[in-house]
Amino acid sequence: MNAQLSILIVDDVGTVRSFLHQTLMHLGIEKVREASTAAQCISACQEADYNIIFLDIELPDGDGKEIIAKINEINPASNVVMVSAHSTVENVKDAIDKGAKGFVVKPFTPKKIAAMLKKFYPDLEIA
Repeated sequence: MNAQLSILIVDDVGTVRSFLHQTLMHLGIEKVREASTAAQCISACQEADYNIIFLDIELPDGDGKEIIAKINEINPASNVVMVSAHSTVENVKDAIDKGAKGFVVKPFTPKKIAAMLKKFYPDLEIA
């Protein structure tokens, strides 16, 4: 199952992307793509279908919450997980209202990421 999972990481901070990428690799997920802007995220979604998209709320060229609708239009089957250091109740609620399926607070741990994957894919074999 893991090899089949395809994940997109959208964050403008390189260290966040590489930490998340490494975490996913450790969990046995090989198909991981990265994007650092909202525009890159949208074009990545047009090129391929992703099971899960980890999406930063604050992107240099847009508000992550504003592009959830576009992602859901292009890839209705994707699970969009918002990633933010600002986990205010409004932020979480707003993201969920706009179509996000989950929310991860920065700084996150590999354990939190594994739990999020399990939430969507209970049968996932996690390394």
